[in-house]
Amino acid sequence: MKQWYETLFENYAHTYDREAFTQGTLQEVGFIEQEISSNKSKRILDIGCGTGRHTIELAKRGYTVTGIDLSESQLSRAREKANEAKVNVHLEKCDARDLKFIQEFDVAIMLCEGGFPLMETDEMNFAILQGAARALKSKGIFILTTLSAFYPLTHSLEEFMNTNMVEGTSSGHAFDTMTLRDISTFEVADDDGHVRTLHCNERYYMPSEITWMLNSLHFIKIDIFGCQVGNFTRGMPLAPNELEMLVVAKME
Repeated sequence: MKQWYETLFENYAHTYDREAFTQGTLQEVGFIEQEISSNKSKRILDIGCGTGRHTIELAKRGYTVTGIDLSESQLSRAREKANEAKVNVHLEKCDARDLKFIQEFDVAIMLCEGGFPLMETDEMNFAILQGAARALKSKGIFILTTLSAFYPLTHSLEEFMNTNMVEGTSSGHAFDTMTLRDISTFEVADDDGHVRTLHCNERYYMPSEITWMLNSLHFIKIDIFGCQVGNFTRGMPLAPNELEMLVVAKME
């Protein structure tokens, strides 16, 4: 049985590229460059690369990048865009819960909920972090964004329902304060205009949970900030009005 995120991305690549949350790529890649001191020798892994917006922009700037994603449709669009941009990137269909890379990369990025935290169990989400940690070399850098539990815990249900990342109609929200999971029904039109009904289940995280998990995977320096589309910065403290958090972690 397919999960909601698999169904969503079966035929959503062109619509995805038009979403508001995909329009900040240039600044976001600029932030990544700043964090790695614009060192072009660093190999980068983009986990949940989608249509390749960060992968391709990094390649344009001279980096060697591998992008992995679960959706063949998203990867197909990424290949088209890479050809249009005349850049070489390695794109591979892969489940982020089962990454095979062992200490191959200097940097791993996982942005805009690229797998984590969409999984249906906490164990599956943790497996994605484990794979990212295994893929990194000593002193490797991990940059990710994820959903912040501060937001649903401090906002009304109506405000929460109006913060959908994907354009569509959402209903039946139920946020479980014990599991920090948002369960909802969501209707969205695919690239051909067909409306699909999705039963979503997403995990929101407290900063302390992210810190504990990354510490257990031998990340020794973990910084967490607020996160806005096209405005990745170390100068934004994580606040209750931020739906996402930006995490920068360094391996031992």
